[in-house]
This record gives sequence, C-alpha cells and structure tokens, in this order.
Amino acid sequence: MSEDNKKPAPAAAGRGAAKKELSDHFKTYKDVWVFIEMERGKVHTVSWELLGEGRKLADKLGVQLAAVILGPPGNDLRQAISDAWGYGADLAYVVSEPLLKDYRNEPYSKALTDLVNTHKPEILLLGASTLGRDLAGSVATTLKTGLTADCTELAIDDDRCLAATRPTFGGTLLCTIFTLNFRPQMATIRPRVMAMPERKDAKPGRVIEFKLSMVEDDIVTKILDFVPDTSTEEAHLAYADIVVAGGLGMGNPGNFRLITDLAAVLGAEYGGSRPTIQKGWISADRQIGQTGKTIRPKLYIAAGISGAIQHRVGVEGADMILAINTDANAPIFEFAHYGLVGDATRILPALTKAFEARLAVRRMAS
Repeated sequence: MSEDNKKPAPAAAGRGAAKKELSDHFKTYKDVWVFIEMERGKVHTVSWELLGEGRKLADKLGVQLAAVILGPPGNDLRQAISDAWGYGADLAYVVSEPLLKDYRNEPYSKALTDLVNTHKPEILLLGASTLGRDLAGSVATTLKTGLTADCTELAIDDDRCLAATRPTFGGTLLCTIFTLNFRPQMATIRPRVMAMPERKDAKPGRVIEFKLSMVEDDIVTKILDFVPDTSTEEAHLAYADIVVAGGLGMGNPGNFRLITDLAAVLGAEYGGSRPTIQKGWISADRQIGQTGKTIRPKLYIAAGISGAIQHRVGVEGADMILAINTDANAPIFEFAHYGLVGDATRILPALTKAFEARLAVRRMAS
C-alpha cells in the first residue's frame, strides 16, 4: 500500500462551508411574495400575518411586496385583493379561474409554479396550515428549491439571504436555515406566530392577471361534495384572548379540573403541554407549543409547565404570561411576565375564587 493510500480522506465540507453564491439565472429573482390562502371565499388570517412580516423583509431588501391570490372569479376574490392593499401589499398576482373554487393540489401547484417561473420572486412565504403545507411542499419540489417549514422567525442576513429560524431536534434547539444557491427561498409559518398587522386605508396597487394553463380534464382529483367541519368541541386556542394551560406539574389528570374551572370563570380556552397530551390527560387538539398550537392571547396562565423551548415558541407572543411552578429555576420564568413559585393545585383554586368574586362585582356594577 502506498503512502498516499494510507492518508485519511479529507473531511467533507458541511453546509456551513457552502458559498452564498447564486447563478446568473437566479440573480434576476427579486421581490417578496406571500400566498394568500382563501377557501370558500374566506381568507385565512395567517395570510395577513405573513403580509405584515413580508413587509419588513421587502423593506429590508428594498423590493416590492406581492400578494399571490388564487381563486374563482367573484366578489370574494375582489375583496381579498382589496384587503391585500390594506395589509401592505404593493402589487397582486391574481389567477382567477372557476376550477380554483376548491383547493386541489394539482391546479394550485401548477398555477403557483408557473407564476414563480414567469415572474421570479426572491422569497415566497406560505402559511403552515393544512392547505399551505400541502401546497408548499409540492411547489418547492417542482421548483427544486429549498423549503423551511414551521418557522418561528424570519430575517434578512448581511448577504441579503433569508434567514429562516425553526425549532429542531424535538424542539430542544433553534436552527437558522438558508437556501443558499437556489430561488425562490421558501418558508412556511404557522398561524399566530407573527403579529397581526393593522389594516390601513391604502391606494390600490398593480394587479397582474395570470392564466392557468390547465383545464378540468387535466386534473385527476374531482370534488364530489363539500362537508364543512361543524364540530363545536374542537379547541380554538390559536384565536383565544385568554388561555389557561397545565403541565405535568399538575400531578395527575384529576387535577386538570382546576385548569378547566379557572378557564370557565374567565371565559377562556384551556390547553396543556405536550407531555399531558402524551399521557392522555387532555385531547391532542389542546396541545400548546411547537408541535401543537401557537397562541397569541392577551393573557396566558401556565400552571405546572416547565417551559421547554418547544413550549416557549408556541406562547411567547402572548401579551402577558403568568407562570405558576414549584421550581423557582424553571425555564418558563425566564420569559414569563409574572411568576408565582408554589403549588399550582393550591394557587389555582385561590385564583379561581378571586376572579369569581371580582367578576361578580363587575357584573353587578354594570
């Protein structure tokens, strides 16, 4: 064996060693796009949240912010375009086709992919809803570009690249991901992660109509019927003004009654940390955190929750966080606005009683 063969092979360079250098083709891509998710005439509020965030990115880059609106012709489509101006869009790309009445992956993917290839955006953002996740994955795959899912923070770095941050390793770490050599840079963001921008009166921007090069016979999936979700039992944590939640520090599932009692008095939603769902204490639709619901309530009361990073990223947008925990060194006290060190099973009944008395006085006064 020669001396050269005895030498160890050089270590492979990691992504950190990759160069942020685009081909001449991708250097022509510019502007920030936000996909406006609309179903049955109603725009998902995550779209407006993303327009607010997209406005910051576009201003940082010195480019335009565009809304991408797909749907059937009619008043709902026109209203969505009007609202896009109010939430900060400079222009709108519109695909108005009857066969876009209901979401199907094939025509929506075709429309968005063709739009990107024709008008070349630098950044494309979608909501991490059921629809958005399905559409983003297929579009990114077709375009052969990168997609960072379930982001909690977006920024522009010194090289004018999108820095998309998301939890990883089960939520124990935060990592920032770059799409270095391809465009568009794509990311999905869950509802309520970004603040809802204020709608303002704004002059209409430019509307660019785009034709879908597909007919009904080209689409394999057919809509046979539409059955709306009329369940009244499912939690609506993401949009609640007040949320009360419990963790393993509650001791046992029986003690969760203290959480629901306080929530009932406050007219609040209730939820729990991931371990309480895994143990079957409450249903999965009430899980709060990175792998559950992201919330932005006016008041969040967390009892017996340690505050690991996967929980933190789901609640830190709350206007006020009150944490109750026996461990004075629990991570949740690092980001809570107010903290009570003590046994939640004793503190919660006292809070419930106090709120009942205070609210009773207020009702009598009114």
